[in-house]
Amino acid sequence: MSLGGLLRDLLGEGEGGGTCLEIGCGTGVHAALVRELGWTPVGIDLSGRMLAHGHERLPVAQADAEQLPLRDESVPAVIAMMVHTDMPGYPAVLREAARVLQPGGTFVHIGVHPSFCGGFADFSDPEAVVIHPGYLDSGYWTKESWTNKGVRDKVGAMHRPLPELLHAFLDAGLKLDRFAEDGAPTPIVLAVKATKPGPTGTAPA
Repeated sequence: MSLGGLLRDLLGEGEGGGTCLEIGCGTGVHAALVRELGWTPVGIDLSGRMLAHGHERLPVAQADAEQLPLRDESVPAVIAMMVHTDMPGYPAVLREAARVLQPGGTFVHIGVHPSFCGGFADFSDPEAVVIHPGYLDSGYWTKESWTNKGVRDKVGAMHRPLPELLHAFLDAGLKLDRFAEDGAPTPIVLAVKATKPGPTGTAPA
């Protein structure tokens, strides 16, 4: 399943063209699918250069994901696509996502799989990923990489073990609903669907 397939499955179809905020939208490559699903895409990103391209695909604003320029409970859906390793303060980002979500609203996280991708994972053999020590180390920025062909060895990335990442959702007050993985020979992507509980403390099914 592709990133688009994961997003289609977890976000689902919007009703009445409700707003879907993309945190870290970059150049807006996911906006067309969000729109196809019946949502109205809106994006924020810290990079003005990215947004110079993204504004052609969706309405955008330059903003810090840890301080979203939206009112409390103002949007029915929020997505974060392949960005959490670029955000050292991702727990704060999740708290902001929960703040701006309407009760019963949906948050979809699709990101690098923390258990199988990082400076500790060697992908040089396409048939078998070798995991070295380092996965259990919590909350660190690293430029370690098995290859110099990408950007990780140049700009680095944030690593959080799986329990720490999932607890950040719970600590933000989000209810974990569904999970999915994608990739081979081991998953390289982890997807999470969460909801903001309604007034009674329970999220709708």
